[in-house]
Amino acid sequence: MDSDSALKVGRHLVIPPGELEWRFSASGGPGGQHANTANTRVELVFDVAGSAVLGPRQRARLLERLGPSVRVVVVDERSQLRNRQIALERLAERLTDALRVDPSRRPTVPTRASRERRLRAKQLRSARKVDRRTPPPEA
Repeated sequence: MDSDSALKVGRHLVIPPGELEWRFSASGGPGGQHANTANTRVELVFDVAGSAVLGPRQRARLLERLGPSVRVVVVDERSQLRNRQIALERLAERLTDALRVDPSRRPTVPTRASRERRLRAKQLRSARKVDRRTPPPEA
């Protein structure tokens, strides 16, 4: 996935590179001179509220679940190119998860056999507990 190409999110959404804002900075941590000179930390921002490619339902769902902008920060690799690829993958994953529509649950009724199994198990448990009791003192 190239950082200059469009970002494909699911089957119905393609985000053009112009709607993605990139920022680069020096990554903290070990790495010697390389870490002090290379801007390998990648920050990718997608403006949900101002996007022209989102449909009204997609925009509403993303605003509700992620807010007005989505920000991904990657400092995993020493290479800026690899961090860019990871950032694009993570952004696509977050947008895909937020756009997923969960099917509504249809209520079900327990079967007769399952009700009978439940009641039989309760009777067995009750009988086991009765057997554990100490017998009353004989008078």
